[in-house]
Amino acid sequence: MFGISFSELLLVGLVALLVLGPERLPGAARTAGLWIGRLKRSFNAIKQEVEREIGADDIRRQLHNEHILSMEQEARKILNPQSVTPEPPAPAVASSETVATPSTAPAEAKPVASATTEPTQPPRAP
Repeated sequence: MFGISFSELLLVGLVALLVLGPERLPGAARTAGLWIGRLKRSFNAIKQEVEREIGADDIRRQLHNEHILSMEQEARKILNPQSVTPEPPAPAVASSETVATPSTAPAEAKPVASATTEPTQPPRAP
């Protein structure tokens, strides 16, 4: 994590043993471990809360955008009642109701959906 090798860690331990002495070193190590654990837990809690807030903001933004899109579609329907919302372009189809695909034999023609179907309306937002 910090690029500390074993030899550097051993050197820090020896200096701590010389400075604190053998009586106080175990208590100091225990205290340092407790503080490090508390710091890790608090950083993880802050990190989770920030991630949760970011997720909530994304959901709010998505719902707001969907509401705006539905309002825009309703406004278009009111302003242009004859026009329908554009659908993705369908592939060019011959005048017959069946089309043979190159990978199939002519006897195995697939039926094609009629182009006169009415588009479905999206549900209204509350």
